[in-house]
Amino acid sequence: MASRQFATFEVADQLFGVEVDTVQEVLSYNEYTPVPLAPPAVGGLFNLRGQVIAAVDLRVQLGLNRQALEGPVMNVIIRGSGEREPVSLLVDRIGEVVDLEDEAFEPPPDTLSGPTRELVVGTFKLDGRLMLALDVNQAVDTYRATT
Repeated sequence: MASRQFATFEVADQLFGVEVDTVQEVLSYNEYTPVPLAPPAVGGLFNLRGQVIAAVDLRVQLGLNRQALEGPVMNVIIRGSGEREPVSLLVDRIGEVVDLEDEAFEPPPDTLSGPTRELVVGTFKLDGRLMLALDVNQAVDTYRATT
């Protein structure tokens, strides 16, 4: 049986996951530089060992209220692909790495709507919870239309 590993995290009490091979690292950070005239989902920039990282507020991408960037905020740093630099997803809580069988993958439920539906590629059932598998490219695209 084929399986994949997902790094999990929570936003607004909903469990999300991204494939582990897309994650550079997970960290807590608390000093963000605002970016004037940036799209609303850009929470700011921060310096990670000499590299400037854009922080994308996943709450905004999901159509929710912006996260308060006061004190330590959890970041899931997504690896750059092609010419894209690494980007951080601001999340509420970090979860764990889970191994999931490909057979357990299901398409997004019909009840999922709005911006969330655009960001989710499928679901996995985990111990009484539903994990939404995130489309990393859509999640970091701050220029997509959010309604």
